[in-house]
Amino acid sequence: MNRKQRHLGRELALLWLYQIDAGKVPVEDALADISEEIEGAEEEAIDFGRSLVRGITSDKVPLDRAIVKYARGWSFSRLAIVERNILRIALYEIMNMPDIPASVSIDEAVEFAKRYGSEESGKFVNGILGAYMRGEKQNPEVA
Repeated sequence: MNRKQRHLGRELALLWLYQIDAGKVPVEDALADISEEIEGAEEEAIDFGRSLVRGITSDKVPLDRAIVKYARGWSFSRLAIVERNILRIALYEIMNMPDIPASVSIDEAVEFAKRYGSEESGKFVNGILGAYMRGEKQNPEVA
């Protein structure tokens, strides 16, 4: 899959995860709704986005545990829904998709945070993901 389609798949995943989180929409209902389809997203991007959402929702506990661990000074409930889901996408990729370099997942997360979050979201997301990467190098068996 080319880089653009993977990017669009992540964007779709973020929209679906937001729907699931904010609107309490069941996962499969959210994934069936492609009215939020991103312009230029081909079937492979849609499939990639759906795969991310399914993986993230099934691995939510360890992902959220990692976010809480590395978001020092922030309670999980204080995290904006957008930032929380951007972090879930990046961490899921880093933890489960070795074919995607961690630096790519982090760059994409920061880009989405700047685009969809607040003025400080990019720095915040980068800080948490950077802390995770440093922490995992020191203690790789703990997430």
